[in-house]
Amino acid sequence: MNSPVKVFFVSGKYYWIFFAGLIFCGMNFTSCKERKSPEEKVIVEVPEKMDDKVKELLKSFLAYSASENGKIDDSTVLHQLPLLIDLYKQKTFSAQWSSSQKWLPQGDSLLLFIEKARRYGLFPADYHWPQLLKLKSSFAADAFKDKETKDAASWARADLMLSDALISIFHDIKLGRLPNDSITMRKDSVLTQDFVSSKFNAAASGLSLDMIIPTLEPKHEGYRELKEAVRNFLDSADFRPIIPIVFPNKDPHELKTAVIKRLFESGYIDSLTIQPDSLKFVAILKKYQRDKKLTADGKIGAQTIRMLNLSDQEKFNRIAITMDRYKMLPEKMPEKYIWVNIPSFSLKLLSNDTLIVSSKVVVGKPQTRTPVLTSAVSEMITYPQWTIPESIIEKEILPGIKKDTAYLTKKGYSLLNSKNEEVDPDSVDWSKYKKRIPYKVIQGSGDDNALGVLKFNFYNKYSVYLHDTNQRSFFGSDSRALSHGCVRVQEWEKMAYYIMENENSVTVANKSKQIPVDSLTHWLAIKEKHSIPIRSKVPVFIRYFTCEATSGQISFFEDIYGEDKKISELLFANKKNGQ
Repeated sequence: MNSPVKVFFVSGKYYWIFFAGLIFCGMNFTSCKERKSPEEKVIVEVPEKMDDKVKELLKSFLAYSASENGKIDDSTVLHQLPLLIDLYKQKTFSAQWSSSQKWLPQGDSLLLFIEKARRYGLFPADYHWPQLLKLKSSFAADAFKDKETKDAASWARADLMLSDALISIFHDIKLGRLPNDSITMRKDSVLTQDFVSSKFNAAASGLSLDMIIPTLEPKHEGYRELKEAVRNFLDSADFRPIIPIVFPNKDPHELKTAVIKRLFESGYIDSLTIQPDSLKFVAILKKYQRDKKLTADGKIGAQTIRMLNLSDQEKFNRIAITMDRYKMLPEKMPEKYIWVNIPSFSLKLLSNDTLIVSSKVVVGKPQTRTPVLTSAVSEMITYPQWTIPESIIEKEILPGIKKDTAYLTKKGYSLLNSKNEEVDPDSVDWSKYKKRIPYKVIQGSGDDNALGVLKFNFYNKYSVYLHDTNQRSFFGSDSRALSHGCVRVQEWEKMAYYIMENENSVTVANKSKQIPVDSLTHWLAIKEKHSIPIRSKVPVFIRYFTCEATSGQISFFEDIYGEDKKISELLFANKKNGQ
């Protein structure tokens, strides 16, 4: 071997080739350095001897692979080598997917699954599909000529690639390909050897993959809807590269012509021979915008161009990423929870998968992003004050004060010292502060407060929360990445009353702890600040999903923070034609 320990990363897992090599060196009492490359072809003339020869070659291939960082030939690397060695050792190195120069039914089934892997948000090429397709075609050609293939080496390679593919599929269906982060809710971040063995043995014994794979998939309703809609998407997808429409363009005619061509390619215009007049073009563009959940104004704007420039390959990448993001959620979601999806600018409050409240939201600008997090609403505050975060003080308020000390008064802010005493801005030498200041900046409660008239508190290290807003006109915009990071909720009132009613239904045994719903109405009416503790905390999931499915159709949202672009470049940079 090149080094005593070699590590490589595949499908979210690290593997130590050193141990795989030790297994085989120990089994054969042979130095790994003496391993020779397996023969490219091994012709077996007597069909009855094929299975024994394949068994011998499987052992040889695995031994060679253990000494070559997973390689079995110049074009193929086994990604799950330690598990493969263990599984084949248990099975005395017998072939799992073929016998007597023919595919077993389970082999045919697995080949078909890999070919159709995109239905699960997977890429066939990640599971040796190009090499397997070549072997499959070769075997089929032999069969067509009424001649069974006699190359035992090809059967052995195919068997190893199929087994390696199946284990990788188990991992990618169960856990996904995205690296774990600080908010990942899954506790089973690795697949145990026993778990993999049980699933592998079931498939190799002939149990249908249609029975096995669903046991590995997320149970989340959003995942199910997206997976069902993927088939419709694939039926009409065109994975050929597209030429991006240049925007802005100094030539309006050239821009309109490019848009018409793209709308024709998308099926919105029947012919390029007779171009639509201005009125018809506007109607067609509005329909496209409505379908894509954009501002339906019939104008060629930046949002519309970004959607027109989104190729089917990029869309599929987003589908794959979103399906994997569902795999990072808890296996069982809470009975009641609040779901905020940043790219769709939407909030849902659900109870037992029933939608209770649906609301538009305003999220953070790309410069002041809303963080992805998991928490639970523990308090509601009527007519809250806003203690402005240090990040906003540094970026906006301190520069504003340095230009004009009346900045705070104009904004309705107060300056407080460590004793919560108000400080006159003119009494401070602001020139000596570059970032942090030894004061709090507060915006008092009231209708002009940035938090509006109600705030939902939940613990998080980012000092963000859900709240009403005094800028309610923002909800009329389709692109609502406009805040400093907190989430502004249009239907805050519906959500607040539901949380209150839920709280009182849970604490019915202890009426002394209940706060009447009427009290919330009263405090809002008289514009009075009150803190309402929520003992039956409502979980909050703030997530970043750039697509979702409804009634079999997938809606794609703008990748406002570039998160999907970054992941696509990391994981899918070499993906072409949906493979």
